[in-house]
Amino acid sequence: MDLTIRPRRLRNGETLRKMVRETRMDPSSLIYPIFVREGQGIAEEIPTMPGQYRYSVDRMGEKLNSLKEAGVSSVILFGIPDYKDEVGSGAWAEDGIVQKALGRLKKDFPDMYAITDVCMCEYTSHGHCGVLCGHEVDNDKTLELLSKTALSHVQAGADMVAPSDMMDGRVSAIRKTLDQAGFTMTPIMSYAVKYASGFYGPFRDAAGSAPAFGDRKGYQMDYHNSREAIKEALLDVEEGADLVMVKPAMTYLDLVAKVKEAVKVPVAAYSVSGEYAMIKAGAALGYIEEDKMICETAVSAYRAGCDLYLTYYAEEIARFMKEGRIG
Repeated sequence: MDLTIRPRRLRNGETLRKMVRETRMDPSSLIYPIFVREGQGIAEEIPTMPGQYRYSVDRMGEKLNSLKEAGVSSVILFGIPDYKDEVGSGAWAEDGIVQKALGRLKKDFPDMYAITDVCMCEYTSHGHCGVLCGHEVDNDKTLELLSKTALSHVQAGADMVAPSDMMDGRVSAIRKTLDQAGFTMTPIMSYAVKYASGFYGPFRDAAGSAPAFGDRKGYQMDYHNSREAIKEALLDVEEGADLVMVKPAMTYLDLVAKVKEAVKVPVAAYSVSGEYAMIKAGAALGYIEEDKMICETAVSAYRAGCDLYLTYYAEEIARFMKEGRIG
């Protein structure tokens, strides 16, 4: 057959396939979400997320060491306090769980880049992401508390803050607070495009952050909408976000691609707890090959355009990169 153009030519052999690969990945782009809790000597497995643990501050170094050896240099911290109240005061307490974890992390792992999730849901007795007015979250009153929380994290050693609450105007409020306190060089990674998703169930189990009533559809986005995602991302960049995030990842890769085209800042994708749990469950039942699914879902996020990838499989992905299986 007389064929001038043969796409298969560039698929002939592993060396050539890697040479012409369109999507390239590096362990430096991986961010591992780690749960830290009060107590001593604790590393308790999360039932809905096999292989993931809640660590007390004195034992989180076990995981940080393992991540470091694999080549993962960034984590995002989620705090699990013992005490909760109506306004989530533990979120900005000087001796709060995240603040204590940051002190230990920066002492023992000074080269590990520490990002903190800034939200109220783990700290409020009602489980919502802000101050309540009746059964609704009061957007503007919540901004002050989010700003106090972000500032306390940075003062405790956070390298970056990541507000995940989805309150209008929170990036601007946090940026103003940090700048006035002299932290003009601390970047903000906003959860700009965060959908009200069924994929968050295992996380709420892990963090004990399920709402006591209602749901979060009043502030998280409707998954039917895509133009709204661009509006949210552009607004956050205008307010001072240095990076923006799309969450979840797996079923929102179209939004990763659209946001990537719309903004001129790095774009992160968060492969959330439900995505992790699905792969784990399928592998446990023998229905899928876990390693192959880890690689394929990770590559799909980068192929869609993400620059940073938050994933509970960060350690495994970094090792696969080193082995040349992906990247």
